[in-house]
This record gives sequence, C-alpha cells and structure tokens, in this order.
Amino acid sequence: WQEIWATKKLGAAGDFSAKQKYYVLFEFPYPSGAGLHVGHVRPYVGTDVIARFRRMQGYNVLYPIGWDAFGLPTENFAIKHKIHPRVATDRNIKNFKKQMKAVGISVDWDREIDTTDPKYYKWTQWIFLQLYKAGMAYRAEVPINWCPSCKTGLANEEVINGKHERCGTPVTEKLKKQWLIRITKYADRLIEDLKSVDFPERVKTQQINWIGRSEGVVFTFSFIGISGQPDGKHLVKVFTTRPDTLFGATFMAVSSELAKKWLDVGWQAPDAVKQYIVDALAKKEDERVIEAREKTGVDSGIRAIHPATKEEIPVWVADYVLGNVGTGAIMAVPAHDERDFAFAKKYGLPIKMVICPHYPTSTCPVLDEAYTGAGHLVDSEKFSGMPSEEAKDAITKFVNGEKKVQYRLRDWVFSRQRYWGEPIPIVYCKECGEVPVPEADLPVLLPDVKKYEPTETGESPLAAIKSFVETKCPSCGGVARRETDTMPNWAGSNWYFLRYLDPRNENAFADRKKIDYWMPVDLYNGGMEHTTLHLLYSRFIYKFLYDQGFVPHPEPYAKRTSHGVILAEDNRKMSKSFGNVINPDDIVKEYGADTLRMYEMFIAPFDQMVAWDAHGVIGVRRFLDRVWHLYEREFSDEATEHAERIVHKLIKKVGEDIVAMKFNTAVSSFMESLNALEKCADVSRASARMFCLALSPFAPHIAAELWEKMGEKGFIHEQVWPKYNEALIREDTFELVVQVNGKMRATILLPVGASREDAEQAARGHEMVVKYLEGKTPKKVVFVPNRLLNFVI
Repeated sequence: WQEIWATKKLGAAGDFSAKQKYYVLFEFPYPSGAGLHVGHVRPYVGTDVIARFRRMQGYNVLYPIGWDAFGLPTENFAIKHKIHPRVATDRNIKNFKKQMKAVGISVDWDREIDTTDPKYYKWTQWIFLQLYKAGMAYRAEVPINWCPSCKTGLANEEVINGKHERCGTPVTEKLKKQWLIRITKYADRLIEDLKSVDFPERVKTQQINWIGRSEGVVFTFSFIGISGQPDGKHLVKVFTTRPDTLFGATFMAVSSELAKKWLDVGWQAPDAVKQYIVDALAKKEDERVIEAREKTGVDSGIRAIHPATKEEIPVWVADYVLGNVGTGAIMAVPAHDERDFAFAKKYGLPIKMVICPHYPTSTCPVLDEAYTGAGHLVDSEKFSGMPSEEAKDAITKFVNGEKKVQYRLRDWVFSRQRYWGEPIPIVYCKECGEVPVPEADLPVLLPDVKKYEPTETGESPLAAIKSFVETKCPSCGGVARRETDTMPNWAGSNWYFLRYLDPRNENAFADRKKIDYWMPVDLYNGGMEHTTLHLLYSRFIYKFLYDQGFVPHPEPYAKRTSHGVILAEDNRKMSKSFGNVINPDDIVKEYGADTLRMYEMFIAPFDQMVAWDAHGVIGVRRFLDRVWHLYEREFSDEATEHAERIVHKLIKKVGEDIVAMKFNTAVSSFMESLNALEKCADVSRASARMFCLALSPFAPHIAAELWEKMGEKGFIHEQVWPKYNEALIREDTFELVVQVNGKMRATILLPVGASREDAEQAARGHEMVVKYLEGKTPKKVVFVPNRLLNFVI
C-alpha cells in the first residue's frame, strides 16, 4: 500500500485549488541521531490522522516534510561518531525518511526541503541581509553565554537553569564580538498579537513570561563614596514597578557586575568587599536567582541619597541583584518585597512599612513577611493616606521619576563559533568596514573541510580556511575577509514553513501568490520545549517579513497545539545512555505499522506525557485482529437499525475527536463500537463501509486492504468522509436525575420527550424518592425536560 500511495502521490497538494486549503504542519525533525524513536513518531501520526481526515472532508491539504539539519545537534553527532557532518546528515535523513514511510506518514514528498541545501540556505542568508539592511542585525561586543563543551556562544533562550539546553554543560559568561538580532524591537507586538491566535493558554503564558514586559518608573539616586566622583554627583538609576513604595526604601542593593565596573574605574573598596565581588561573580546566574536560596551581601561603605527624603541610606553589594537585569541596581523596600525582606532580616537592616492594608485604622500589622499588595500610604510624608495606585503617579512627579517599560527579553545572539551552519554573508574591508554580500552573490557556500571540530581559540573552524576567509570587497574591490562565525540552527527553522510553499523557486524564497494562497498555517503541532525558542523566533522573523511587505499576515500560525512526551517504560526520558530507547522499526516489524499508529494515539491524551507500555501495544494489535475478523463475515445488503446506530454514532464521535485532537477517545470509540458490532446478528455492507472509512486515517494500511477486500471501487483515501444521520444518533431513552431539595436521590431511565407528569409519576414511585418525600408536600417541582426533576420541600 505504501508503494501505491507513493505512485499515486497521496500526499501531494496542488497550488491554487478550487478546494478550501488546509495547511497542517509539524516541527520538522533534526536528523541528528541514528534514527527516530517512538516518542518522535507521536506528533507525526497525530498530524497524519488530521491530514488524511481533512482530505476526505474535501480540503486541499498541504502536509509537508523537511529536515532541520544545520547546527549543534548534527555537528555533535558527527564529532562523536567521527564522520563529516555532511555524511552524517545525509545518512540520518535517509534513515528518518525510511522510518516515516514505514509508519505511513502521508506527507508531500515533492516539497521535501533540507536546511543544509545551498538552494535553501541561500534564502536564509537573504533574510539575514534584509535584517541587516533594516538595522535589525548588528555586531557588538557583549557578554554572552558560552558553552565550554560545545565551544560556542548561545542565546539566552538556549540556556536552561544555567546549562546548555542541548548538551547539559554549565555555561559561563564571555565577552565577545557577536552578531545580534534586535528581537527586542518586536517585544510588545509578540505579546499583543497573541490575542489574535489560537494557542494553548500555557504556551501564551510562557511566551509572555519570557518576554517579561513590566511597566514601571526609573528613579535616580546620587551616591557618596565612590572615588573619582565628587560626593553626591555619582548618579545611579533604578527601575521599579512599585514607585508608591519609594518612602519604604531603606537601603540600596547593587549587582556584583556593577560593583566590578566601579572597581575598574578607581573605586577603593575594602578588601572584604573586593573579595565578595569576586566570589559573587563566580556564581552562576540561575543559582543567584533561586527564590529559596539564602541571599548574601556585603555593605559597600558607599551611601546613597534618598531622592524623596534626602536621607543617606547604605549601599550593599548583593548576589540576588543581576547585572543584566534593569540597571544592575535596586532600591530595596524590605516591607514590600519578599527578597528584600529576607535580606534585611538576615543583616538587621531597617524594615519600614509604607503601604497599609487596614487604612484608616490607627495601626498597621506587624510584618512576619513582606506585604506586597495594595492599600493606603503611611509614613510617606505628604502622601500618607493616599491610595497606593494614586500615589504611583504622584510620587513619580514629586521626584522627577521617568516612566519606563522594561523587558526580560534580550537581543538574540546570532553568532556561533562552529562549522556546521549557514555562513553569515558579511565581509570586512579595511577601507569600507562591514559590507554585506550582494544578494546576487548568494549563497555564500559553506566550504567542504576536513577539520570541522570546534577550536580552542573561540573562533569558528572556518577562520583557518584561507580560501574561504580571503576575498574581495564587494564595494571597493579591495582585499577583504569573510565573517567566519556561522548562524545558529534556529536560522533555517525560522522560515521553513514558507519554503514548503514553493521549494524549487530560484528567484524568491517563495512566490507571493502561493504565500497568499497557503498562509497562515492552519494547524501547527510541536513540542512544549520549543515555545520560547523556535516559536518565538519564527513569529518574530515572520513579523519582520510582514513589515517588509513579503508576507500577507502579521502571524504565521493560526492555531498551535502541543504534544506530550512519551517516556520509556521505566518512566525516564528515552536515551541511548539509559538503554531504554524503543525503535519504531521494531514495533512495525513485530506488530505492524497500524498497531503502532493506533497505540500512539490511544496511549494517553495527545498533549500529556505518558510512559510506553508494551502490553498496551499487544492490546491494540488484538483489536485490529478483531477488526480483520469482522470483515470476514458476510454483510447484508439491507440496513439493520441496531448496527446502523452504532456506526453513525461512531462517525460523529470520531470526526469531532479528530478536530479536537482527542485521539485517545476516538480509538476508545472504535473499540466500543467493535464490541457492539461483534454482538450484532447482522451488519449491513453500508455499516461496514462507514466503519472502514472512519478507521482509515488511524489505520490506513488495514483500511485500504479491507476496502479492496470488500470489493469497493476507488481508492479509500480519496473517498468522502461519511456523514452521520441525526435520526440514527438520537437516543430513545435518557437518565432522569431526581433531586430532593437540590440533592440527587435517584436516576430513572425514561423515554426521550417524557412529559412532566410522566417524569413526576415515575419519580414518586422510586423507593429512594418515596423515602425523602414521605409525609411532606413539595412547595414546587422543577422540571428540566430530558434532564432533571427537583422536588423542593
């Protein structure tokens, strides 16, 4: 059947069809390992069920496939196995492709793409040039996350709990010239436009939290005691979201990074302070921000002048203040901030309550912990008695504060000091400086090299390739050298969904008419782990292309869904190091592709994590055996009402479940329906036909075989999804819930449409109702047809 599907091009999508388009997309695989495991297969089967179903509904379905093959995953695999990344990529793609075909994934193989193909990455480089021309790509010396194992810089999004999200190595900080992309310019739109798309709330929340927008006020404190500056003339700005608490600031806290800068410009700090700064800088950022960890600090000896009271307050160097957040300094308000409260308690610093929840009572509560809510101001001079919300603006004006919006999001570090990636299309000329490679000269080809391992120098291996580095300046024709850093693996995956629309186009990344026809993606399924990486980056790049007039909408994905991870049977993540990886090839060989497909859909709700269960696989195989045996019966030509009801209810349920991606309950419905059909004395050919059609998106191989075995004409996957008859799915009876004073006392089976009188008569005859009504006369009887009867006594 797979050969027939390939010949007939089952997955092929036609551009500009008269049919309504439906673009279903899954995150294309990294061919970075030896092959897929059963966890990888889950999203492919789920989206394949939807693609097959939508085709049967009459949609022109685009369901494409490609390979996200540049970047660290593939390169690290190649290094480990001592083979060239090109060889590793080609070998892995071949195996992945074989495995996907073996499971019957009906993608459009004619649109297959590979991010490492020069015909593809020509357009990745072209997009970079558009960013550069618009001032969105720039080079700067910045402190970056550095992975000592992979020997490359990383974006913030690639660091989880202080470790590289790929290899798990703790990262360090390194000052280095890097290419960056101004994603921060799109921060507000990346939040605001989430209102226009159908994403799970947890995905939206993760994106919003990562961007970390906060509105607040910048206050200026003058410092005393920093050498090289007249006392009171050294100004330090702080950002706060609670300007109403200004009068409660009893000390300042600055980051070790900011304190180090003062040392560098001549601050004569005590030795104990110098040592503390060294020790604090050695701590990892994620360690410093853990809420439960005990905070540490040291009194710097410097004093700050409070902008409202003009009093001097101490300045502490504290490890919980980070140099890359805000200004690297905070006004500490212990009474109204949990971290400041814990710090003040530890070091005996003043705790001054200025927001009282019980105003206008004469006393405020004694604080056992910080009070972070709203209230009225106290002990705040002329602002005392004012509601805290109102006081925010009043105090800001009083001290000439500056309203400001701040973000957690940082510009995207785009340079990688590795070989296996897209060369950045920039050259450096002594006369002209930075010069972009002309679009006509793209692609800048990645040279074939023997030594591709990362270097100890902090430079890409490309830096040692003279034939690549030495070039002519596109502007003046003089001697120039190429940029040797490469792009991150996210570069090629930011826009791949657009290349699927027109994968062979040599004149544009895609024809505009095709983009207008196919975009946006109707359904995009991916992993939750990519909601602050790929999803954020690809939304940003698409918005940039929209602003440049290249695409028709501000958002690329109309609907985003997530799939859960499949764990090994030992409840751990599948990993070769654990020896618990389950290869789909083994399941297909022993139980068949359709068993694997249906088990993956049946194992749990699609968006939930679940452990693999070999016994469950056997159960699904037995179900399919029973389906096969059902079709060995002789089917009648005339409809049999009982069997018809079973199948028509199934069609309704399965169709609704596929749309809602409730695949596990759809498979349960097949099992329940089969149980019922097996007990039927007679099953009509029409019922068998409908059951087979409904089964085909889930178990396409068996369904195609049974369709042919029944003597049905045509290709099952080109048939129309069956329509159910409303009259046949309507229930004849219902369960009447009987309540007494709103408490359920009985349920009674009655014919659908039973009158109030019939319902009350039946209820009064039920022994449990009699017990509660005995000797009492109801004040009223509430009746909801086909649902409920409530005696109010």
